[in-house]
Amino acid sequence: MTLGRRRRLASSIGCKGIGLHSGRNISLTLHPGTSGAGIVFYRSDLDISIPARFDYVLETRLCTGLALADNPEARVGTVEHVMAALAAAGVDDAIVELDGPEVPILDGSADPFLFLIDCAGITEHLGSRRTIEVLKPVRVEDRHGAWAELTPTEELALDAELTIDFGETAIGRQSFALRVSSDTFRSELANARTFTLAEEISRLRAAGLARGGSLDNAIVVDGTMIVNPGGLRRPDEFVRHKLLDVVGDLALAGAPIAGRFTGHRSGHAINNQLLRKLMADRSAWRYAGGHALTDARPVRQIPVRQISDRQPVAA
Repeated sequence: MTLGRRRRLASSIGCKGIGLHSGRNISLTLHPGTSGAGIVFYRSDLDISIPARFDYVLETRLCTGLALADNPEARVGTVEHVMAALAAAGVDDAIVELDGPEVPILDGSADPFLFLIDCAGITEHLGSRRTIEVLKPVRVEDRHGAWAELTPTEELALDAELTIDFGETAIGRQSFALRVSSDTFRSELANARTFTLAEEISRLRAAGLARGGSLDNAIVVDGTMIVNPGGLRRPDEFVRHKLLDVVGDLALAGAPIAGRFTGHRSGHAINNQLLRKLMADRSAWRYAGGHALTDARPVRQIPVRQISDRQPVAA
């Protein structure tokens, strides 16, 4: 985990895609951010900014969604994949502009977002990076036996290990572990796609979800079969995608986490509960590296003109 100067995008870049749950066509643009502001989602259709932080998570069913507590309609869903890509690329400050209620799903992985970040480039700017160092074990679990924990490590790095266990033969029980870095994320996790069960699709759509889902942006499992004509990108693509989600969910801490994440059947809800429990216990963590930022300012004071004055979007 590299400390040093804070990093942001060198230019703005964007794309268009469908929202997995809303089914809406949505434009996304990544902009350079203000030093110390972190990652901020900006709903251009509502003229509202939402900080990408764990305490703004109000939705964990099938995705991680952010919202303002005093205005729940001001929300952004499915933030985990773009957050994972920004974290893996080492971007500290960025504005993610959207003209709709969720991040486009694209191909269901983080690869397209990494491509956008690579095209935009990354540059250092004012302020020093700091890391959240885990000092003692923190654990959460649910009544179904799923759990996750963070424990200290000797190095300022994020080690992650996850096990999933599905009754469907095509998925079954899978485990994967790695030290998360820009290189390992790109090579081991980034292209792993989200997935669903064929038997759940009708129920989800009846509930107003998965309206934009297709074989182009999700793996569909039907018992022992993978419905997608191209099959899997990796035999254990399922657990790799779940670990990709972990990286994105943990990125909502507001700074890189140095510690060991271990999870069993954990999902967005448990990942967020783990962050909330960690950050609520001031004896469980400390900031390592960095110092007061010379041009930091509260997130809510980011002016809209910072977005409109940026370079033209490269689609």
